[in-house]
Amino acid sequence: MLAGGGQHLMGRAYSLDLRERVVAAVAAGESCRSVAATFKVSVASVVKWSQRFRATGSAAARQMGGNRPYALSSERD
Repeated sequence: MLAGGGQHLMGRAYSLDLRERVVAAVAAGESCRSVAATFKVSVASVVKWSQRFRATGSAAARQMGGNRPYALSSERD
């Protein structure tokens, strides 16, 4: 669905419950593709959530929005 100005509306993050069940299924030995099909999410989401869980111990979504610093601000001069 398009908002005014031709921009797509942001979707909501998947629930933490779903993310934890997906990560648990991958940890139990299921393939990312089969887990994605079972939970009706993309393979990319399964992979990202699994990577985030291994790196941080949590599959929780990062905060949406907010003020993020410009990546090249130090190169501006």
